[in-house]
Amino acid sequence: MTLRFDAVVVGAGQAGPSLADRLGRSGRKVAVIERKQVGGTCVNTGCIPTKSMVASAYVAHMARRAAEYGVQAEGSIQVNMEHVWERTRGISERSRTGVEKWLEGMPNVSLLRGHASFESPRHLRVGDALIETNEVFLNVGGRAAAPDFPGADAVPYLTNVGVMDLRELPRHLVIVGGSYIGLEFGQMFRRYGAEVTIVERSPRLLPREDPEVSAAVVDILQREGIGLHLGAECIELQGRAGDVGVIAKCAKPRMEVRGTHLLMAIGRRPNTDTLGLDKAGVLTDERGYIVVDDQCRTNVKGIWAMGDCNGKGAFTHTSYNDFEIVAANVIDNEPRRISDRIPAYALFVDPPLARVGLTEQEAVREGRDILVGVRPMTRVGRAVERGESLGFIKVIVEKGSGQLLGAAILGVNGDEAIHSLLDTMYAKAPFSTVTHAVHIHPTVSELLPTVLQDLKAPG
Repeated sequence: MTLRFDAVVVGAGQAGPSLADRLGRSGRKVAVIERKQVGGTCVNTGCIPTKSMVASAYVAHMARRAAEYGVQAEGSIQVNMEHVWERTRGISERSRTGVEKWLEGMPNVSLLRGHASFESPRHLRVGDALIETNEVFLNVGGRAAAPDFPGADAVPYLTNVGVMDLRELPRHLVIVGGSYIGLEFGQMFRRYGAEVTIVERSPRLLPREDPEVSAAVVDILQREGIGLHLGAECIELQGRAGDVGVIAKCAKPRMEVRGTHLLMAIGRRPNTDTLGLDKAGVLTDERGYIVVDDQCRTNVKGIWAMGDCNGKGAFTHTSYNDFEIVAANVIDNEPRRISDRIPAYALFVDPPLARVGLTEQEAVREGRDILVGVRPMTRVGRAVERGESLGFIKVIVEKGSGQLLGAAILGVNGDEAIHSLLDTMYAKAPFSTVTHAVHIHPTVSELLPTVLQDLKAPG
């Protein structure tokens, strides 16, 4: 059986349905092919369920601190993991159902279930059906990277997917990987009541951030009783279900941690290995990411790649921006580009770390003449009033032009407040735009002009 479509979108993650809608409304006959769950990582195993679990952990944490606010909470605070799971699944399922209904109502769009693989640049196989099309848009996402440590084939471990299905609280969760996934789950499960140890191969957490940011995150985690082992080289795994061990033979001194559960948070890989890309002639890099140009086009005419599979961003917001770039170029004749995108992301520990643009380290490496403004959250009234004054605000400005180059806000509401700086950067406006603005009191954002009015040379 051969089915013919004008365009095929492979993968119903963040970018796929939005693009399918635009393509269908442009008059194209469109197929969306999904082999698993509509909504992709964000809806099913990423942002939405993890942030729902973070919310439960935050409530538990604040309940334990209730007396600091003059609130009497009787008895010890207990977390019911079964109820946390039910709440999280319910939120995720409602989001997925919403995307499914949206797809079903799109004009000129058909949702096909199954695994797609190329048979030629214009033909894909889905089960018994051969799909013929003029345009293919790949949005196949990624998955947790498998560890290659000695013992990994024998020792049971969890990934970011499996750890969210736990119905009982681990007594001691050991996490290998001290980046975004590892840190968020580490703080989360510590607040649920588990003992938590994080093992990281780098000599410091978040090595891409400025050292003071890394140090502040370490302080936040250690205040909550999370164990950290850094510089853990030559990792080996030992043990069995309920008694797992992580050994770092090259650490000085040699390090060994034992726990009841093991979470591997060592990165992700793209879902490109079973697409038959070789039959279409589509190039990938050494890590399996599809090679694309500045407008998400592959080396094969008529084939595009968006989202986690193209290696140009590992976030929901960058995936959605990939859709916007493709739609602008393919449908609207607007030459939008990936290179116009300013790096922006957040680490959702509590308090969150929000980052835009360059770090101070990166600006110095690029030879920029910079000024830096820093203000601790202890001098931010909103943070003090809420009893959440850990962290700081840091802003980097180019001295001659007055352009904002980057910023970090590690602190309460920082993930929201930073957007005024990000928007100023997109407008290519000088930092004085922010200092001359009148911000609402009392907020975290109102201190951004103050930080920018106290710029100094670094060092």
